[in-house]
Amino acid sequence: MARDRLCEEGVSDLKLRLISERRNDGRIYNQPTVSEVAALIVGDVDTAEKRDIIVQKQCGELQRIDEYHTSYLGYQYPLLFPYGEDGYRPNVRHRDKGTNIRHFTDITQSEQNNKDIPWEEATKRNRLTIREWLAFRIQSRSNEAQTLLRSRRLYQQFLVDGFTMMESERLRWLRKNQSKLRVGKYHNLNEYNSNGETHGSNTGKRVVLPSSYVGSRRYMDQLYFDGMVICSYVRFPDLFITFTCNPNWPEIQRLLGSVHLKASDRPDIISRVFKMKFDELLSDLTKKSLLGKVLAYMYTIEFQKRGLPHAHILIFLHPSKKYPTPSDIDRIISAEIPDQDTNEELYNLVKTHMIHGPCGFANRSSPCMKDGKCSKYFPKQFQPETIVDQDGFPVYRRRDNGHTILKNVIQVDNRNVVPYNAKLLTKYQAHINMEWCNQSTLIKYLFKYINKGYDRITAAIVPNDDGTSNQPQNIDEIKQYIDCRYVSPSEASWRIFSFPIHDRKPAVERLYFHCEGQNSVYYTDFDRINTVLEKPSVTESMFTSWFEANCKYPEAQNLTYNKFVSKFVYVKKKREWKPRQKGYTIGRLIWVPPTTDELYYLRLMLTHVKGPRSYNDIRTVNNVKYDTFRDACFAMGFIGDDREFIAAIKEANHWGSGQYLRLLFVHMLLLGSINRPRHVWSKTCHLLADGILYAQQRIANNRGIIFPIL
Repeated sequence: MARDRLCEEGVSDLKLRLISERRNDGRIYNQPTVSEVAALIVGDVDTAEKRDIIVQKQCGELQRIDEYHTSYLGYQYPLLFPYGEDGYRPNVRHRDKGTNIRHFTDITQSEQNNKDIPWEEATKRNRLTIREWLAFRIQSRSNEAQTLLRSRRLYQQFLVDGFTMMESERLRWLRKNQSKLRVGKYHNLNEYNSNGETHGSNTGKRVVLPSSYVGSRRYMDQLYFDGMVICSYVRFPDLFITFTCNPNWPEIQRLLGSVHLKASDRPDIISRVFKMKFDELLSDLTKKSLLGKVLAYMYTIEFQKRGLPHAHILIFLHPSKKYPTPSDIDRIISAEIPDQDTNEELYNLVKTHMIHGPCGFANRSSPCMKDGKCSKYFPKQFQPETIVDQDGFPVYRRRDNGHTILKNVIQVDNRNVVPYNAKLLTKYQAHINMEWCNQSTLIKYLFKYINKGYDRITAAIVPNDDGTSNQPQNIDEIKQYIDCRYVSPSEASWRIFSFPIHDRKPAVERLYFHCEGQNSVYYTDFDRINTVLEKPSVTESMFTSWFEANCKYPEAQNLTYNKFVSKFVYVKKKREWKPRQKGYTIGRLIWVPPTTDELYYLRLMLTHVKGPRSYNDIRTVNNVKYDTFRDACFAMGFIGDDREFIAAIKEANHWGSGQYLRLLFVHMLLLGSINRPRHVWSKTCHLLADGILYAQQRIANNRGIIFPIL
């Protein structure tokens, strides 16, 4: 066993210390507030090194295995698998449902020619994944032992270990397939073919981690852009709701009470019950219109090292159902303690779930305490009426009416109440914070907050200084700071069950576009370029199909590209647009930086031009066809003449050197804000030339007194 090896040989006694630094984002790098077994992945799952797992045989021979080895779980968890049972085994097929369908790779050529075999079903994925195996393994069954489900901390470790295996399998599939897949521009492939380059492995570039990979930075950025485009269509969100799981729900206690387990011992039960409660809450808000007719919504599920899942929900209400005035806000949001005599049930729920603190001298270990003060600014001040301050934040009514609650041996009043909705609190009996947010100044903050990404932590490997170790330590050589992804048991079980971590309505269609001949072409290393170029679909894309649809459908002539998806739907297999039969979708042009030059100006034109049939139509303004999209944008008035940049350079010329002017111009280029760089550079060169002539004149006048000219 590994423990015997550690006891026999001189191995440094180390421990892992979690560090909280102010320079990092406190919303992501906060300290855990619960005691749980978590997984720390150095970097992240997509950048972490391969796990180094070594098995020593009884003969003394060492062998490296990976986490997908059939015996890995038996070796790692001997208490859970006392008989050395096999764990996950790759290439296990799903059970056939009364058919003789086999995998396509197992079928002979003669059988492939047989049209009686349903090949569409035969080619579907029918192999068991690690996620499916883990979801099957953690189910409770009456005819199976409960060893795994009742192992408490060891069960938590099994879940987070299974999650890392699951994510590693996904990344391994991406790496395995992307090692063969390349992407290049159609125009570039034509040039390569003309120059005699025939093999695909020498052209294009590798495909990077896709934005569809759940949890990646690109994935969260795309969600942020999607949220902003929803906001541009349905205006500002009205309500911001935070819904936190309650481990004392009767559904949880009924199951765990009989087996003497705590809620933290069964993260899978917590995740499943919370998912059912959350679905019911979302149904009450959107379908049953509990707070009014909802036009749009979006939510994110988070965990934040607190042991329990919680959801952030943004609600966009219909204009006729909004709450614009302070009196309207008081109808749905309360920040006061109810009267115990008239509503004892609500009083007890507020006491249990909606009282913040008390912080300060009574509870300095509270997670919201920073520098001796509450980061949430509790206790608040008494407020006789609800108002909205100049920054757009509501200040809720908190009257000094004498209502108090005894919390942690301290008497608290309305100043410590978290805003809530009485109906939702009574029904769901959990922490449900509701905030009014119908102001433009809060929009970007809210969308960035709910799309901030996964939990992370900074850790340091330090020697164990508790006095129990006899091994000499070298602190300078051992200490090492590492930035880690933090995976809690609740998050692991949520992802193993494949529950969504984000959703939005209405759907957002990401619209891609490209300059002429610059559409992306996907091919493998083994494809010949001339074969790729001969495919009929190589010149077709979502964007060029839009041109064809504008020629085919008269109603498309009055729609811009981003409005087009509200009336038409793109059929990817056929690469064509068809009229939409049902549903509603919002279109979003993908974001490109100004440094992409013509592509950026094409995007500007697409926000205005309706029903073009070719690239020439997009470059035409008032019956004048321009050579570039930049010139067309200038004719439309979308871009300026860079007067402010020229004025800044002229101002700097009075007190700055020539080197400073060049540096200032370079910074302007890096910002990508100059619309006509050549024009600005010509003005800069004139100023530099004037400066040199002026300096030469000073040198001549002062007879040898030379001024530095840089």
